[in-house]
Amino acid sequence: MKMVLASSLVVILTVAMALAAMYALVITTEHVTAIQSTLPRIAAVGAELLLGVVLLLGTVWVATHFAVRIFVAKNLPTDGDPLG
Repeated sequence: MKMVLASSLVVILTVAMALAAMYALVITTEHVTAIQSTLPRIAAVGAELLLGVVLLLGTVWVATHFAVRIFVAKNLPTDGDPLG
């Protein structure tokens, strides 16, 4: 029961993080496209790309990290013991 609850919570948190990241990127895109000057706009687009990579890769990393922490094998055999 505890694993099912933790799994459900991780899924909900992952979806919320992904939606928040997409919302932040959409707002940032609206601000970047409003810039009129060429050089600051190029810098803003680069910063936006970096922000997108950090946010979305961070979401994937957190979701994977939580999944591994939930589903890791509890009884790992010591060296030399049979696996079965």
